[in-house]
Amino acid sequence: MNTKRIAAAAALAIGSFLSTAAAPNWVATVTLTDGGHMIGNPAATVKLTEYISYTCPHCAAFAREGEEPLKLAYIAPGKLTLEVRHLLRDPVDLTAALLTNCGAPAKFPQNHSAFMLSQNTWMPKMQAATDAQTQRWFNGPNIARRRAIASDLGFYAIMERRGYGRVAVDQCLGDEALATRLADTAGREWKLPGIGGTPAFAINGTVLTGTHNWASLEPQLKARF
Repeated sequence: MNTKRIAAAAALAIGSFLSTAAAPNWVATVTLTDGGHMIGNPAATVKLTEYISYTCPHCAAFAREGEEPLKLAYIAPGKLTLEVRHLLRDPVDLTAALLTNCGAPAKFPQNHSAFMLSQNTWMPKMQAATDAQTQRWFNGPNIARRRAIASDLGFYAIMERRGYGRVAVDQCLGDEALATRLADTAGREWKLPGIGGTPAFAINGTVLTGTHNWASLEPQLKARF
């Protein structure tokens, strides 16, 4: 009898282990969309869209306050997908967006976090830029402008910490097709009803009014579950 009980307990434990081991890692599941990246279980019935700008301090505040609880409580269990989309405001924004899109889609979430969570180190450099620097940012060939921005604001160093060499970074900065696509998409999405600034959020395609931080978004997510 004891032998049977031990065997049954062992089988239950093994089954539980295999079930846990086979559970999808939704936080690391990234799908490329038409202008953004979707993170999480594609079959989730709740679709959250976050419209961001890398030069927006409120977007960086949301990354610090809301990114982890959103992952832990909603994305990891497979209850919700998060799609991050770019609302570009200036050439610095476009340069950062190109670099967060650099590499395979699976690299996007950490690239995105790297720029958002270090915004307090590179934004002061942007705000203190000299006339000579801003002239380089706004004049000349596009790739030269982006390289100047990346150099002046320390973007090469951010990408190096993410495992990207200078050649790879320059290739991403020179992706004119992606730059055009991001700019065109942002131009359309700035005109969406309800979007007046960043960050902005939508649930299942409906823009949430008056929702620009984690404190205002979290209750609306809880109401869905």
